[in-house]
Amino acid sequence: MNTYSKFAPNVFVAKCPEMHEKGETIILETKYGKEHECIVFNLVARDRESNFYYSIVRSDGFNAQEFAKKKAERYQNWAVNSENKSTKYWEASKEGKDFLALAEPIKIGHHSEKRHRALIERNHNRMGKCVEESKKAEQHESKAEYWEAKANDINLSMPESVEFYEYKTEASKEYHEGLKSGKYERSHSFSLTYAKKALNEAEKNLEMANKLWS
Repeated sequence: MNTYSKFAPNVFVAKCPEMHEKGETIILETKYGKEHECIVFNLVARDRESNFYYSIVRSDGFNAQEFAKKKAERYQNWAVNSENKSTKYWEASKEGKDFLALAEPIKIGHHSEKRHRALIERNHNRMGKCVEESKKAEQHESKAEYWEAKANDINLSMPESVEFYEYKTEASKEYHEGLKSGKYERSHSFSLTYAKKALNEAEKNLEMANKLWS
């Protein structure tokens, strides 16, 4: 059975007991027993047990960007749900508001004492839940915004990463050379060091992207 194997950060490849051709469609099984139809790209490695490792993409188009979109949608739905709950608790906490607005003291020993205390306690609990759900909504909204931003990211798990890292490499190289020549001002003493580090990273990613997808 063909399975997934982690090859690099953000990148899972197909671990196959048999060889396959580029463009061939194969079935991969996840560790949870689910099956995905995938398209084979490049042979990227072999191991001592004669397994073949191929870069692949899902045939249904699902990728890291689609994953991020689904996560964003899920958190947004949770945010709306929590906000609705918060509103309901807020409305419920208004029970007996006309009576409570009179600010009458609790009549100790009176037959109304128990009802009066219970009403105050119910509304107090409802307001607590209102605040709790409102905070949950804010947390879910924050996570939704994070995943919405990730939905446009390109990483090494996508064939588009070749073109992306070609651009990143050229841009990083031009900036690094510009710092050395004086074309760009060095904002601090480590500007050149950081620029070189960024260039090395871009070149490393481009090399990996070419191995996976070219």
